Amino acid sequence: MSIQSKHAKLNAWVKEIAEMTQPEKVVLCNGSQAEYDEMIKICVDGGLAIPLNEKKRPGSVLFSSDPSDVARVENRTYIASKTKEAAGPTNNWIDPVELKNTLKGLYRGCMKGRTMYVIPFSMGPVGSNIAKIGIEITDSEYVVANMHIMTRVGDKVMDVLGSDGEYIECLHSVGKPLAKGETDGGKWPCAPIEQKYISHFPETRQIWSYGSGYGGNALLGKKCLALRIASAVAHDEGWLAEHMLILKITSPAGVVKNVAAAFPSACGKTNLAMLIPTIPGWKVETIGDDIAWMKYGEDGRLYAINPEAGFFGVAPGTSDDSNPSAMRSIEKNTIFTNVGLTEDKDIWWEGIGYDAPGKLIDWKGNEWVQDKGNKEQAPAAHPNARFTAPAKQCPVIAPEWEDPKGVAIDAILFGGRRPSTIPLVHQAKSWNHGVFMGSIVGSEITAAALDLKAGTIRRDPFAMLPFCGYNMGDYFKHWIEVGKKSTEDKLPKIFFVNWFRKTAEGKWLWPGYGDNSRVLKWVFQQCEGTGDFVETPIGKMPTVEAIDRPEGVSAEDMKELLSVDKAGWLKELADVRDNHYPKFGDKLPKELMDFLNSVEKALQA
Repeated sequence: MSIQSKHAKLNAWVKEIAEMTQPEKVVLCNGSQAEYDEMIKICVDGGLAIPLNEKKRPGSVLFSSDPSDVARVENRTYIASKTKEAAGPTNNWIDPVELKNTLKGLYRGCMKGRTMYVIPFSMGPVGSNIAKIGIEITDSEYVVANMHIMTRVGDKVMDVLGSDGEYIECLHSVGKPLAKGETDGGKWPCAPIEQKYISHFPETRQIWSYGSGYGGNALLGKKCLALRIASAVAHDEGWLAEHMLILKITSPAGVVKNVAAAFPSACGKTNLAMLIPTIPGWKVETIGDDIAWMKYGEDGRLYAINPEAGFFGVAPGTSDDSNPSAMRSIEKNTIFTNVGLTEDKDIWWEGIGYDAPGKLIDWKGNEWVQDKGNKEQAPAAHPNARFTAPAKQCPVIAPEWEDPKGVAIDAILFGGRRPSTIPLVHQAKSWNHGVFMGSIVGSEITAAALDLKAGTIRRDPFAMLPFCGYNMGDYFKHWIEVGKKSTEDKLPKIFFVNWFRKTAEGKWLWPGYGDNSRVLKWVFQQCEGTGDFVETPIGKMPTVEAIDRPEGVSAEDMKELLSVDKAGWLKELADVRDNHYPKFGDKLPKELMDFLNSVEKALQA
């Protein structure tokens, strides 16, 4: 069993995988609406998906996954480079020969009773010089449908691929073969947790995923290709593949700046990307909400594309208050996974902005009635429940979002969820100082990672800890090398933000959401050279008057938000020196240790 394309190497690979996995049939996906509709119909007919209310949410469906298959599984995610050193201290490493032998044993016959789909997809506008092509083989209709939304799929990609074009091999199976006449019986197909493998082979540019049907474990264009493999490709080719949103901000005078921002999961990336400013005359438009690929243009500036075509957003906490643009984006043609279902076949989740309307079916398929007095009540929606929606449905999508040459980046923000120490915003003194700031990002852990304890702080450099496809010490060095290819005046200015400061009593000091536009305004002014700031030991910081104060934020609050907590910072840097940087051994660039020493010295002065 194979496919008949013009690409002989692709045909041979498909034939090899079909012989190993033994599907009922092989289908080459064409990317059409009819194909998408057929995938959804198969899932609905098989009891895996529920069509939602056509009047309230046309073209939308709800899936509920197996409780063992609800998030990225970092301890089952592997970087299988030839040496352990190449993978580095932050990745799970297995020898590639050993891992492939294990997986071949699992893949043998794993698609029996299923259709094998071959999905040609482009990460980035088809034909862009920044874009890359992947081919995902999968036995999941859920994956095909989601890939239709999240990437550019089908015949136009095959046209660009031609007879000898390069592509990244992405192999996926849910790991649940069916005996003759057997069906899934309405149950989400996946393998037990100990058989889940999300495997990356950076040197050979391959992804092999087995046993999970969920999110980034199965939609292999997302974190697997766009970050883990692309970061390794970017290292070799001299560009940047980053876990960053991209937004366009326009001042009342019509001046435009483009900002990329890297935050760990559940720190408000999607909210910032779709922000509606609370300051008159300013406009923010979305280019991407999760991933940015950046290459130098002929003018010496970094240009970024959003390689994705859709949003795979966390549903709980998304509301008309927190993110009205996301709420508009998911009004139709959306796949929901693991949210609550109302009696009239609409969706509901915690933090949607209104109480549950009567009796629901929760994400596990049980009847659920909201009990606000019971703090122990299990949620109706899983904390990592998702929506998959086409980016073109976003009401604030920027006209340039599909420009093949990308947009010039003026500023890069790093940030995390930190209740103390880290101020509202500060700016790096130089590109390399910004790399230092990115290298020490820390954040509270959230529910997006299945196997880590929520509420504790972990270092997540550049928000790339789970996504860097090679040694992170080499990754830091790569950022420094990229900076050498241009001059400080053309490089993006680098900032650190923290919307999550709290008082000792646990009250938020900053309202966040739309009011984050007030911080973006100062970032914009700093890019223009018109902002008010003071030099501090940790970098440039706005004066207390430089940021327009939102309602409810007192002058004292502002002072607290923009102060340098010397004792807190010295403790922070001691943790970096003792527990974080030593992990990278002799791979840690000297420049970063020099910054650690100089910032520490300035704080002690």
